[in-house]
Amino acid sequence: MSSEPAGAEPRHVLVIGIGAGDPDHLTLAAVKAIRRAEVFFVLGKGPEKESLTNLRRRMLEEHATGPYRVVDAEDPWRDRTRGDRAGYASAVHDWRARRAEVYERLVREHLEPGGTGAFLVWGDPSLYDSTLGVLDRVAERGTVALDVEVVPGVTSVSALAARHRVPLNQVGRPVHITPARRLDEASLDGGDVVVMLDAHESFGEVTGDDVWIYWGAYLGTPDELLVSGRLVDVADRIREVRAEARARHGWIMDTYLLRRPEGERDTEG
Repeated sequence: MSSEPAGAEPRHVLVIGIGAGDPDHLTLAAVKAIRRAEVFFVLGKGPEKESLTNLRRRMLEEHATGPYRVVDAEDPWRDRTRGDRAGYASAVHDWRARRAEVYERLVREHLEPGGTGAFLVWGDPSLYDSTLGVLDRVAERGTVALDVEVVPGVTSVSALAARHRVPLNQVGRPVHITPARRLDEASLDGGDVVVMLDAHESFGEVTGDDVWIYWGAYLGTPDELLVSGRLVDVADRIREVRAEARARHGWIMDTYLLRRPEGERDTEG
């Protein structure tokens, strides 16, 4: 694909965090950003997750004030069969490269130089989301000039803590955020652990009668599910709830906090 002429006016791209699912998670900054955009790029993930696309559209209907267009595209397929670390990284890099091609095409074809477009990102664009990395790839190609602005949003991690009415950390303790596939590298002796992207119920590998879990799925949506308690007591309940929800919706996204409460471990002197 050819590059744009030197000195071409950049296209303004807003990457707007829209929260974990509750329309009220939209910040005032996010609402103001939505009202600045004339084009919204929405990548669908198939009919199973059409409800997420519809929620984005409802947010626009409620908050966008000027004329705007919604441009839909299908999110590229990603190989999820490669479970080893090297295979996973390779699959993600390949997926991001193909996603960058889609982003570049959408921006070039549907947003004029000097215009303002937006991607609506679940949660916060800086936490376990690929949008910023993909846009970096588009910029590196040098075929389209971009001016990217990020509007932070409410993360699923924040929503989880709020719904369970617990802080994310204990006194003098750090918080470790990790994908489930690397949970074995996180020690509860070193602090509390937030786990995301758990497709295989990795909490079942955590041992200790003193470990508590605060689990949530579909956070901020009408389908929200919450379970908390000692892991040994509620692990089977979480498995049952997950299985029922996945069968009903066809997908599940959950997040959970693991911790040893201060009263059940040796405190620092």
